[in-house]
Amino acid sequence: MRKVRAKKSLGQHFLTDLSIAERIAHTLEDFKHLPVLEVGPGMGVLTQYLLEMGLDLTVVELDGESVEYLEASFPQLHGRIIGDDFLKMDLKKLYGDAPFCVIGNYPYNISTQIFFKVLEYRDQVKCCSGMLQREVAQRIAEPPGSKAYGILSVLLQAWYDIEYLFTVDEHVFNPPPKVKSGVIRLTRNDVSDLGVDERLFKRIVKMAFGQRRKMLRSSLKPIFNSEPTVMELDVFRQRPEQLGVEDFIALTRLASKQSQ
Repeated sequence: MRKVRAKKSLGQHFLTDLSIAERIAHTLEDFKHLPVLEVGPGMGVLTQYLLEMGLDLTVVELDGESVEYLEASFPQLHGRIIGDDFLKMDLKKLYGDAPFCVIGNYPYNISTQIFFKVLEYRDQVKCCSGMLQREVAQRIAEPPGSKAYGILSVLLQAWYDIEYLFTVDEHVFNPPPKVKSGVIRLTRNDVSDLGVDERLFKRIVKMAFGQRRKMLRSSLKPIFNSEPTVMELDVFRQRPEQLGVEDFIALTRLASKQSQ
């Protein structure tokens, strides 16, 4: 069967280096007992190694041409190739309340949205790994103090232990992207509850990084302005990238007390 044409509108860049695909597949080595959902398999360069590992694999692919290719190339996946948009799927219809893992060579144009989707199912997604644009991968994995550290870093690191595994050069793709890629792995941590109002936590994180060059006493003023003495605390003299997850939880707790 002829190969699939990469579509710019879908952010498709097909990996051609099989050794890298194999390395990515083995990021799930410790989770072989769980079902796995591969996002955007394309022509199955990663899929073949996931199957070799004996994983309970389902794949979801939006591109109809790729779906046809996968159905012809991987008969063992009969009934497990879903032609749908991952971002719009109700994953509970697929897995109920059971735990599972997510993996993929993620399309660059929706990679951030994919990880926000994973966050929605954090109590079920025990591991999420794969390849995406290096800049986004670094942003997710970076600790406090880095310029790359931001909203996605805090929200994901609250619930996952995150590792930046390795960088992938442009020349191992067809067509080559204009940027390097990075492979990361998210492993669910032991946190079951942040102990604060999660909506307020997200609001504070987003407000803080919405004006990341400003000190928190400026960016968070709309939340804390009714208590000017609180704004004299040392934390409000810092910028958002200096704060870890626990610091943002403490700020959320402080905001909750103020509103009582």
